This record gives sequence, structure tokens and C-alpha cells, in this order.
Amino acid sequence: MRTSLSKLMAGAMLAGSLTLASGCEKFLDVNTNPNGPETVSANLYLSPMLHWMVTSPLFEGRFVGRYTQQWTLPGTTLSTWDRMGYDPSSDNGAQQWRDVYWSMGQNLVDMMTKAEAEERWDLLGVGHILKAWGWLALTDTHGEIIIKEAFNQGASFSFGYDSQEYAYQEVDRLLKKAIELLQRTDGAVDASYLGRTDIIYGGDRTKWLKFAYGLQAMQLNHFSNKASYKPADVIAAVDKSFASNADDALEAYPALVNDDRNFYGWTRDNLRSYRQTKFVVELMNGTQFGGVVDPRMSRMLSPSPDGQYRGYDVTVVGSTAFPSTAPTVIPNNFFGYVGTGGQGLPSKYIFSDKTRMPAMTYSQLQFIKAEAAYRMGDKATALTAFRNGVQAHLLFVNARNTDDGQYPTPISTAEQTAYMSSAAVPSTPGALTLTHIMSQKYIAQWAWAHNELWMDMRRYHYTDVDPASGMQVFPGFTPPNTTLLYADNGGKVVQRIRPRYNSEYVWNRPGLDAIGGLALDYHTKPLWITQP
Repeated sequence: MRTSLSKLMAGAMLAGSLTLASGCEKFLDVNTNPNGPETVSANLYLSPMLHWMVTSPLFEGRFVGRYTQQWTLPGTTLSTWDRMGYDPSSDNGAQQWRDVYWSMGQNLVDMMTKAEAEERWDLLGVGHILKAWGWLALTDTHGEIIIKEAFNQGASFSFGYDSQEYAYQEVDRLLKKAIELLQRTDGAVDASYLGRTDIIYGGDRTKWLKFAYGLQAMQLNHFSNKASYKPADVIAAVDKSFASNADDALEAYPALVNDDRNFYGWTRDNLRSYRQTKFVVELMNGTQFGGVVDPRMSRMLSPSPDGQYRGYDVTVVGSTAFPSTAPTVIPNNFFGYVGTGGQGLPSKYIFSDKTRMPAMTYSQLQFIKAEAAYRMGDKATALTAFRNGVQAHLLFVNARNTDDGQYPTPISTAEQTAYMSSAAVPSTPGALTLTHIMSQKYIAQWAWAHNELWMDMRRYHYTDVDPASGMQVFPGFTPPNTTLLYADNGGKVVQRIRPRYNSEYVWNRPGLDAIGGLALDYHTKPLWITQP
């Protein structure tokens, strides 16, 4: 990887300077910086890495969100990503790759080394979570990844890939270690020390312990297509995780300069031209669930200027993806305005400069529990978790719409009660189906939980049918037909994103060749975790 090579080059330069210094230290001490520290406190590494854990998936979401039809980038033709393809010779879709190997990278290694030496078990536990999150995010996005040789300081110019099975084993090991460390109170465990740079939980290691269990539940549930899947273990991990929305892992944005604003806010200009899809609108407007209109629709999605909710159909050619070019019916942008408008105006939901953005939520975990319980035949437990998830997300939507003075009115108690009593939200175990569970999870994860949402869709092969409902698990989802799929796909749907171009396809082609990564249709190769 280019990032690793950069580290090696830096290491070689440093080694050279050390040799020079030892031979002529009376002449010049090149290793002393009179204007800055040569070493830093272990906790000072933490804030930027927590930021990237939340924000990096949002960068990727501009592309993954088109695979999963959360949104589209309208034009006269379907975009590369709407066609389940990729952009050759581009780093689009590889921000997490960059951040795991570089933004975190050696910084995370150094933080963990220092924390262990100082017996700061709480900080070390968070470090293990960050490393586990990174490997999980990368392997779920790219498949085979580089782990064993990732931070090899030797003179290597090619880095070998590890299997996805190994990546999952490593994630499991790291999370178990994180759980062990975060339960320790001895040594130099200190909430105030951790809290100085913990921008998520302010140093509360008990909440980080819950987060570790939540991430453990998530990765265990990804084994749903494997004979080794243990839904009881998934449920047990969720039960040790978040107890309510109060435990949600959220990053706040002071919005003083560009990079400390929400990546989705109007000011950052990353989504101004994007629009919602027909698929997500029909999950919420009553089309798929007995005519019941979801009260979240008007608080999450954007109407057209005439007040109606519409979305683009990305299964047809871009110029006909929307049936009318009349200005009054074209959907507004996610901020609620025509075209790219919205500067200085109130926004909605998670599309405001100061909206607190999640890395994990209670609602999301309850849907994971519901799916696991349903698959093991415990429909009573599944129903309770499912309804908890829906109710929690109604409250989550209200909370996010107050983070930055957004304009939607709160979902009232009466609206919540009416929706929770409707046919869209089953109230008896026998009425619950996987279609209900996974569709509601999709809504709850829409626009932010791109890694988990895409994994859900691939676990169910995008269009699997739920035997209980007779509907698709994701009702209404239709991939582009073979004519519209990206040319390199060979008629197959996308399963992974190719590794980062500027580190792998430029610098590590031998490593890629060993796993078939040079094939033009490599992005359609199914992941190990989604296969039996």
C-alpha cells in the first residue's frame, strides 16, 4: 500500500538521520525540536480517529448509497455507481481504506503501545475497538484486506492480502480483548484522562463497553448465511450493549470551520445534487406496507415543491428516471430546497451542519436482535426487539431534528401511537416477518449506516424473498437490468468495492494479482461472509 510505503520511507529517512546524529552529535542534533514535543500523551491521538470512525463511512456513502438505492445523483445517464460499477483510476469509494491504513494506521498502533505501557486499560480498550471497527469496515466493503503485513516496517514493496475469514477472526479477537480491558479498573484507568479527547462518550468506559458488545453483535450477525451462525450469541451481545437511545454513539459538530461541520451539511457541499430514490420513498409512503404512511417520511425525506413525496427510479436510464421535468414535481434536495439551494437556511434530519452523526444506535442494535431471534424461531423476543427498534428510531428522528434548529415539527405522541398501532408495525409475533424487520432496519439506517446497510442487502442477495411474507426481504428493490449494469460487471450485481486505486492498483499490483483483484469484474466477486 502506498500509505505503508510512505511510512517505510519516513522510517528510512528517520533511521538515516539517527545514524548521522550519532556520528556528529557535537555538530548538530537533528532529532531535537525546540518548538514542539517529540512525544505526545497517548490520549492526544484519540479524537481524530474517533472522528474518522463516524465520518469515513459518510464519505463512502456517496457511492455505497447508490448501490443500495438510498439516493442517486441524477443526470441524463445513469451514473457509474447507480449501475453498480466503479470509477477506474479513482479513489472514489476508498476513503475508509485511506483512513484505516493512514489516518488511524500507525497513529493507532502508537496510541495502543503507549496506553499499554502506562496501564491505561480504558484507552487501550477503545484502541482495540477502533482497530476492530477498521478491519470490519474494510473487509465488509472490500473483501480480502491486508492485516498481517499492514504496518510492516521492513523493506517490503508488496503487501499480501489476508482472507476475509481471517479478518473476521481478528475482529472477534480484538473485541473480546476490548471487552476484557474495558472491565478493568486497576492501573491508570482514568475517566478524566480519557475524557479529554473522547469526543463520543466523554471518557465513560462503561458506554464504550456497551459499544464493544454492540459491534460484537453486529459482526456475529453477519454470519447469518453460515452453518456456524449462532443467533443466541448475537442476542446475548445486544443485551449487554445499548439500553436506550441515551447510549447512542454520536459525534457532535461545533461547525466553526469546514472540517468540524457535518459532512452532510449544506456548507460542506457533498450532497447538494443528490436526490432520494423511488425505493426509499415507497418504503415509507404506504406503497409497500398496506397504505400506511410513515410519519418519519416528512421528517427525513424531501418533498417536491408541490408538497408530494417522489423519488428517482434508478433502474431505468437517467433521462427517464423521473417521469416529469416540471419544476414543481422534481424532488427538492435533502435540505428541503429547490436545486442546490439552502445556504444559511434551516435544514432537516441528519443533513444540517451541526447534526450529531451516529457510529451506532440502540435502534440499529434492536433490529439486529430482532433478526437473530426471528431466525432462531423466538418470534416473541423478535417482536419486542422489533417494536423497540421502531419506537427508538421515531425518537431518534425527533432528536436529530433538534440538533441544529431544523424546521420539521417533532413526530407527535399521537402520530407515534398511531404508527405503532398500524399494520406497518406488527403487534403480534405471528404477524412479524423478515420483510418487516429488515425494511424497518433499512429506514433506521438510511443515509448514515452504509457499511451495515449494504451488508444486510448482500446477506439477502438484494432480492431474496421472505417465505413468510411472500415479499422480498427488501420489497421493491430492483437492481439495474443486465443492459444497464456497468459494462465490467458481466451482468452481475456488485458485491464489493475494489481496493484503493492509488495505494493498491498503483503500488501493490502483485498483492492484488494473488487474490484476483486485477480482474475487471473483481467487484462482483461474492464475499466469503455472505456465502454458505
